[in-house]
Amino acid sequence: MNIRIADTEDADSLVEFNQAMALETEGKRLDTETLKSGVTAVFGDEKKGFYVVAETDGRIVGGLMVTYEWSDWRNAWFWWIQSVYIRPEVRGQRIYVQLYDFVKTKAAQNGNVCGFRLYVENDNSRAQRVYERVGMEASHYLMYEEGLSEPPASAGGQ
Repeated sequence: MNIRIADTEDADSLVEFNQAMALETEGKRLDTETLKSGVTAVFGDEKKGFYVVAETDGRIVGGLMVTYEWSDWRNAWFWWIQSVYIRPEVRGQRIYVQLYDFVKTKAAQNGNVCGFRLYVENDNSRAQRVYERVGMEASHYLMYEEGLSEPPASAGGQ
């Protein structure tokens, strides 16, 4: 198993993973062109984050994205783990553990990361157990959101 920072050649796999995850966890079908643009945007702007992939025999079998949240309370960064997906046929092989360990090593090298956060569907108990096994705990925060029908015109940097 090779765990590495993803590059633009991995974009198609990451798009596929996001589509599969959205359908599997939320029953949502994502617009392919919007998703491709969103994935590609990460490769074009390091401020947006980065992807990590798990590869075996030249095939991408899992991946995740890391984005950043500045904590003024801690004067350091939280790294948000997003878009986690492991191909169904290789689940149960501790691939997420390897991806997460890779991210933690990168954070330690960065030197200004105070923790890791992620969100998970309330009903996704299998994923919750995986996250707990790697040392994460349910937060005391609830997540709220409000969607916009269209992003503001100035959202290019958001």
